Amino acid sequence: MTADSFGDVTGEYEVLHQSAGVIGGQHALVRVVGPDTESFLDSLLSQDLVGLADGAVVRSLLLGPRGKLRALLWVARFGDEFMIVTDRESAPSVIEDLTRFKLRVDLTIGEAEPTLDLVGPGSSGVLEAAGLVVGPAVLPGSLGRLERFFVAGTDVDQLVEAGSRRVGRLAYTAARVEMGEPVMGQDVDESTIPQEAGVVPDAVSFSKGCYLGQELVARIDSRGHVNRHLRGLVLTENSLPPSGASVMAGPKSVGSITSVSESLLVGAPVGLGLIRREVEPGTEVEIHWEGGAATAMVRALPLI
Repeated sequence: MTADSFGDVTGEYEVLHQSAGVIGGQHALVRVVGPDTESFLDSLLSQDLVGLADGAVVRSLLLGPRGKLRALLWVARFGDEFMIVTDRESAPSVIEDLTRFKLRVDLTIGEAEPTLDLVGPGSSGVLEAAGLVVGPAVLPGSLGRLERFFVAGTDVDQLVEAGSRRVGRLAYTAARVEMGEPVMGQDVDESTIPQEAGVVPDAVSFSKGCYLGQELVARIDSRGHVNRHLRGLVLTENSLPPSGASVMAGPKSVGSITSVSESLLVGAPVGLGLIRREVEPGTEVEIHWEGGAATAMVRALPLI
């Protein structure tokens, strides 16, 4: 588990926005390789992977048969090898699900490999100084408007020596909340519909063929709505409620806060939560937990 900080949360936060920070323990990489990999993954994942160009990275989802989230993914291709990056805690279930459907196909599913997140506008320069290039072990991504790379097979010291700085969980969470990126098992879970999490525009293709869990996603897109939305919460006082604290609109519970941190750019504590759809951005709510309470404003994501 990543340390909360390495002695200077403010400095760690600033490097994420101004230079380059490196954090471990957030994601894992699963390699799937073989001549049938493209068709196999395309039949399971929500993004169109047929003809994906070498080196391309796309967002995607692994869903259950009823269309609820199983994992949030990034998928990259290099020849017959596909790299899947997911939240570290989701990696075992991703491997389990892929293995369950691996019938009469020629491919190999690898073990989960730990990855480092290299985040910030100076990330490309750090990779160059470290002698690393985009490829099967270095995948470009983003954290909202921040540059990000997922780096496997490299230790933190190599990236620090190349000009990055170690970042702890508190600073990383602040940036993640600001950008509205949910974590599976914390902000969303296997009861979450993709449209509730706000990930469909980037992660779902509505023009591809069938895939696991497609029916619910397509039905909601064409003629439905969801009852909750992932929202930002900006506290109006300097208080940090615990994850799981109730979000109240008047006497009614309308959700809970799932991630919380302090944002220097917003100038206030911030959080994420799945909030009832009738509570629109701009609504003032109260957050209640054992021994405390605070007011907050519901905001659309991203927060900055």
